[in-house]
Amino acid sequence: MSSSPSRTRVVVTGLGAVTPLGDTVQATWDALLAGTPGAHTIDEPWVEEFHLPVTFAARTNVPSPDVLPKHEAKRLDPSGQFAVAAARQAWADAGTPEVDPLRLAAVVATGIGGVHTLLDAYDTLRTRGPRRVLPMTVPMLMPNGAAGAVSLALGAAAGAHAPVSACASGGEAVAYGLNMIRTGRADVAVVGGTEAAIHPMPLASFAAMQALSTRNDSPETASRPYDTTRDGFVMGDGAGIMVLESEEFARARGARIYAEVLGAGTSSDAYHIAAPEPEGAGASRAVLEALRVSDVSPRDVVHINAHATSTPAGDLAEVKALRVALGADLDHVALSATKSMTGHMLGAAGAVESIFAILALHHRLAPPTINVEDVDPGADVDLVLKTPRELPEGGVALNNAFGFGGHNVAVAFGPAS
Repeated sequence: MSSSPSRTRVVVTGLGAVTPLGDTVQATWDALLAGTPGAHTIDEPWVEEFHLPVTFAARTNVPSPDVLPKHEAKRLDPSGQFAVAAARQAWADAGTPEVDPLRLAAVVATGIGGVHTLLDAYDTLRTRGPRRVLPMTVPMLMPNGAAGAVSLALGAAAGAHAPVSACASGGEAVAYGLNMIRTGRADVAVVGGTEAAIHPMPLASFAAMQALSTRNDSPETASRPYDTTRDGFVMGDGAGIMVLESEEFARARGARIYAEVLGAGTSSDAYHIAAPEPEGAGASRAVLEALRVSDVSPRDVVHINAHATSTPAGDLAEVKALRVALGADLDHVALSATKSMTGHMLGAAGAVESIFAILALHHRLAPPTINVEDVDPGADVDLVLKTPRELPEGGVALNNAFGFGGHNVAVAFGPAS
């Protein structure tokens, strides 16, 4: 692994997360290492009202008033609430950097945006008339609402951006923030993803596509990436936010550094609106591009936090992509499939799982994959099963994020040095 002398180095100095496994990064990480399932039966009346074929999900708690005061929360969709709570957590973790607001950016992605606000407002319009629709409905439902809210919360005036690329969105936000710093548009970027789409309409829609697991009698074991009996993903929600800084800025203020963001690769399948290209051609190009711009080789990779949603087609397409990109070096990579615990957090997934990749390097410990009893023979990878695994010193960790529409993102992280 080498480093280009002309490339601005970008480091991670703060982490924040609210997930189905916990309301903080530490709580989430502890639950992840313990192999804790985040999926449970939904106990809301709308499950029976709409006779939903899927009755479970991996849900995140709405932030408490101690974290997000009520007067702020009522002006935000749940996706915005998750984002602001995670961003404040990350900002505090980074030591509240003193930075010129004109050099501070916010990049917060989502796959769907404020779907709760949109559908609730439509119900209000139909049943109570236009005068009862909330004035803040549009700012709450728009996909860039969470990015705007984080920008307001932290005073980020270098730009507020909201990549929307389905389940690749969170990974794309990391790539966007990295490029903002490298191109000199910002010294510090608060980046990540958020999603809050556990609502009867998205559940019904994903179920109609046969994308979801239907293990209603066993939600905790429903998400089982690479198992021969996998039958679809488990809906999850939450947010993951990171503070990125140029290394020069972080060193000057004496910041604690978790990891370095080495580079990112993006591509598109141009194959199908909702199915992955079966051979993983687009995904492999994203991984190869991430390695190229990071100036690292396949032999440098020691850990991958895979996209691995637990869908029959998607899991194997990703394995094929990794085999093309890494070749025989893939045999020596510890691969974790953490959606087995968090469920699939859609637009937040790439950000939350980037945090997992960063922590794996920081603690030299790869998280386990749970619920796998019979590994699909097509998954010829070194899966970390049941318990965490120690990682060798040094090396690179990758996070993959793929989405409907054929979006592919891979991000490479290196250890702090």
